[in-house]
Amino acid sequence: MKSGKHEGIYFNDSDVYKIMEGAAYSLQVYPETMMRLYLDKLIAVMAAAQWEDGYLYTFYSVPERQPEKRWTDVQSKHEQYCVGHMYEAAAAHYQVTGNKAFLNVATANADLICDTFAWGKRTDPPGHEEIEIGLCKLYRATGNERYLNEAKFFLDQRGRKGNRGPDGKKGLYGDYAQDHKPVTEQTKALGHSVRAAYLYTGMADVAALTGSMDYVRAIDAIWKDVVDTKLYVTGGIGASGGNEGFSGPYELPNQTAYCETCASIANILWNHRMFLMHDDAKYLDVLERTLYNATLSGISMKGDRFFYPNPLESTDGGERSPWFGCACCPSNVARFIPSVPGLAYAHKGGDLYVNLFIGGEVSIETDNNTVRLVQETRYPWDGKIAIRVEPQTAATFAVNVRIPGWARNKAVPSNLYWFPKTISQKATIKVNGKRRSPTIQQGFARLERRWEQGDTIELNLPMPVRRIVARHEVEADRGKVALQRGPLVYCLEGIDNDGHALNMVIADNAKLKTKHRPDLLNGVTVITGKARLAKRTPEGDVVMTGPKPFTAIPYYAWAHRGRCPMTVWPARIPEAAQPAPADTLAYTGRTTASFVHQSLAAITDQVVPASSSDNSLGQLDFWPHNGTTEWLQFEWERPHELSRVKVYWFDDSGHGGCHVPDSWKVLYRNADGRFTPVANADSYGLAKDTFNTVAFTPVKTSALKIEITLHEKWSAGVQEVVIE
Repeated sequence: MKSGKHEGIYFNDSDVYKIMEGAAYSLQVYPETMMRLYLDKLIAVMAAAQWEDGYLYTFYSVPERQPEKRWTDVQSKHEQYCVGHMYEAAAAHYQVTGNKAFLNVATANADLICDTFAWGKRTDPPGHEEIEIGLCKLYRATGNERYLNEAKFFLDQRGRKGNRGPDGKKGLYGDYAQDHKPVTEQTKALGHSVRAAYLYTGMADVAALTGSMDYVRAIDAIWKDVVDTKLYVTGGIGASGGNEGFSGPYELPNQTAYCETCASIANILWNHRMFLMHDDAKYLDVLERTLYNATLSGISMKGDRFFYPNPLESTDGGERSPWFGCACCPSNVARFIPSVPGLAYAHKGGDLYVNLFIGGEVSIETDNNTVRLVQETRYPWDGKIAIRVEPQTAATFAVNVRIPGWARNKAVPSNLYWFPKTISQKATIKVNGKRRSPTIQQGFARLERRWEQGDTIELNLPMPVRRIVARHEVEADRGKVALQRGPLVYCLEGIDNDGHALNMVIADNAKLKTKHRPDLLNGVTVITGKARLAKRTPEGDVVMTGPKPFTAIPYYAWAHRGRCPMTVWPARIPEAAQPAPADTLAYTGRTTASFVHQSLAAITDQVVPASSSDNSLGQLDFWPHNGTTEWLQFEWERPHELSRVKVYWFDDSGHGGCHVPDSWKVLYRNADGRFTPVANADSYGLAKDTFNTVAFTPVKTSALKIEITLHEKWSAGVQEVVIE
């Protein structure tokens, strides 16, 4: 055993468990001996680290045990959240290997949880939901109803004060943690989106296992609230970075969209449970949209870099990171991707459901048969799917094949987004080469017959390019259009379009074509057409140029070829475009900064915000720096005579971490190549919601620097800079 201090965030145990869960699922597909042996070794280490009573949480046990601290802050310290992921990992490991070593660690801990949190004892629900899902998986693995009852107990404590905290006086956590009212009374998606979707998943699990219709009614209403008003066209959820979660109805900004990768995974888990409860493909439509777009965007094609948020628009692009201080997203990806095969099929009684179109084979044990399905397809690039049905015993049963909503002229299962033009082409189905016209029931083509070895289903889904528009209430998407082909949502990246994206206007009558590019981004089908470009003039007018060719790529593939503008929602009318800036000094200069959080390009985009706190269009800020001196620098190929600088500050101090700075000054590069303060500066203003102008003795220079001294307790930011 090694000794040492605890490293990282207090809930880092959860990341280890998630990766172990992913390893277990991987063994199901690729049974590698070395991985299994490594897992065995790791499980032995965990078993040795577990306290005698079952407690396991390294933040309170490394470097030495601190029993007086456990359960002192279940709202924030995430002990229950961590062990919930342990239960999920242990159940997966047992399911795949049949070995109970990890399951024994998990059940010993779960028994402690059940003894500690119960009626008449502690009634604190977790601050971050997850344990409810894990307890249900332990129940399924062991048959011990105590774990199912404990999951329901935690759900029922939300929104009820009870006996909370070590002194019994802890209050409710509020809507951020979905603890503002009892779960059966909740009808709107609120707060932190990952916590929320884990809660709704846990409610679905408990409802399915107990038959509680009160839970079903609540999550049905919440699901409708999300799909009607709070779902991004990519399937992402969580519009706000401030609470990492939901905003109000139709508040779906694109540049500042949070759409955390973990939230997308949680949304998939929730929608899968909703499908299992209701047998309705509309939940799988949301699941598939999220899987192919919002979730895949969070992962690089090599699988080694990640996005935490997944915006739908960027003025200067994004770059995935190899890791994060809070590493919940990479570890969630590690457990989720190997679990995808479990989403592709389902069975009920003797009937089968084909949910997703993924090449491969599966063996399904129904109530009275074992059926092997072999699927061949190039989906999502091609809508042709062949499914060979091989029952162990020839029998009559139904194979229910999902017909995606997008193939039935339904963009999403609400009127939040829709296809303005319907298509007459319909999905076609053949069985053993003969055309069939099955009944479509809740989004599934029901094929009931006597199935024998070698019977084959051929499904052909038409895949024209579809335009999508949003409800008028979605302010960020007014006058704009999104492009979709099959399940894939597309985006425009500057690298394909002469550096343009946000100022492009794709008219409703512009012809759109597709072409598969095996040479591009590991092989993608692109959409091409012609668009006009909006540009500002130095006088402030907007002129249209073009049309010029454009290329759109699948959204998941963006940010793999360097930083550049990107948008999922290009304009369809000139008024909705963000014109390219005029060729001013600030815009034509090469701009650099001491540190960039958010967008460097935003400070020269010539779009004046509604206020200093307006972050809807992006800004440059220095968060989380504070008490430092930061700088912005502008350089030109030839000297210019300068005499005035205007700065519009970013200040979200009402709800964020940025405040106008303590002070600032302007410097210029002199003949010796050194930066010198400008002379006779009249006023360095610090006013909010306006430009702060400083005039100075004219200088002729090839570079200008703005030095910004941050408040010792606050960061700062800049919305816009003008140089004259």
